[in-house]
Amino acid sequence: MRKPILAGNWKMNKTPAEAVEFARALLPLATRYPQVEMVVCPPFVALPAVAEALAGSRIGVGAQNVHWEKNGAFTGEVSASMLAGLVDYVIIGHSERRQYFGETDELVNRKIKAALGHGLKPIVCVGEDLAQNEAGMTDTLVAGQVRAAFAGLTAEQAGQIVIAYEPIWAIGTGKNATPEDASRVCGQVVRRAIAGLYGAGFSQAMRIQYGGSANDKNIGDLMAMPDIDGALIGGASLKADVFEAMVRITAERR
Repeated sequence: MRKPILAGNWKMNKTPAEAVEFARALLPLATRYPQVEMVVCPPFVALPAVAEALAGSRIGVGAQNVHWEKNGAFTGEVSASMLAGLVDYVIIGHSERRQYFGETDELVNRKIKAALGHGLKPIVCVGEDLAQNEAGMTDTLVAGQVRAAFAGLTAEQAGQIVIAYEPIWAIGTGKNATPEDASRVCGQVVRRAIAGLYGAGFSQAMRIQYGGSANDKNIGDLMAMPDIDGALIGGASLKADVFEAMVRITAERR
């Protein structure tokens, strides 16, 4: 049975002081819901303080991005070697990174390899925009993103990865794919692409999240779907009571 994972992507929100206060408010969840893995992904400036606040708890800490080089003249960037020992996870290939910062499938693959090389667990995002969805390109596009992301990875390396299917048209819009549609893409597209690379048994062990306006109102229906193993949560993860409700509902459904 795949353990569900809920990861809160705080994006460009919360000062270090606010982030620590929020992280401490989540600490009781670690012992209350052991059947759910929880991760919070604060902005870079808050990572050390949040990591310290959550040290020794069951709540993991993740970064929102990483550079593919170990060091160098890359102003404003943070490398995997700098994150090693500080965080557990790192989000790679988020649609906002692809859309606003020009990240390509090739760069996503390079970042994944850099993260894995320093003991970090990538949360790799894939998904289509509205035009691609309406044109019937979802399956081909998402499967292609998965294959590109995993290019050159051994099964051992791939086993450290969590995939997040996030239809871009549902992020921050209040819209979301129906649970059935989301599960279909997670299972018949993403999981099938992984099976083609590493085999059916391996694919069945892979955890696949849904991302895209996931909240406490729809998480129950999403988690009732057999191929959805959690959520990559944006705005809803910024409210402690909402995040707790999502964890509780996930625990009840799984």
